[in-house]
Amino acid sequence: MGKHEQLISQFYNCFKNKDFKGMQECYADDAIFNDPVFVNLNSDEVKSMWEMLIKNGKGMELSFDNIQESENTVTAKWQARYTFSLTGRKVTNDVNATFTFKDGKIQSHTDRFNFYKWSAQAFGTTGLLLGWTSFFKNKIRKTASGNLKRFMGTN
Repeated sequence: MGKHEQLISQFYNCFKNKDFKGMQECYADDAIFNDPVFVNLNSDEVKSMWEMLIKNGKGMELSFDNIQESENTVTAKWQARYTFSLTGRKVTNDVNATFTFKDGKIQSHTDRFNFYKWSAQAFGTTGLLLGWTSFFKNKIRKTASGNLKRFMGTN
């Protein structure tokens, strides 16, 4: 296993063990993060995002596999099973991650998942009916961004 693959395995093991500090240590000072909900987060924001998700998450279980390195890029698959705090609904989210590196740390991290499938699980009928619309996706992004800013302001 290459050094970048080892770092990503360490990152997900920390996530699995709800060790947000260990996860934070894996990121470079100029890291960026993107997924369908959180867009263009800088290093401080992504570190806080993981802390917020771990501290506020209920019943989260995580599994990961298929970590593969190619030059300066690592891809991985991971799955989170948890109770969505806003609605109390159970969610299983299958994620494909891509990482790039700088000086042995994560410089960019992009998670891809089916937003429509996630929103239908997290929001039930509302997500099923509106989860495919840009209006709903933007509303979720705005809410998540606000939650992150509030969390960062209190920590």
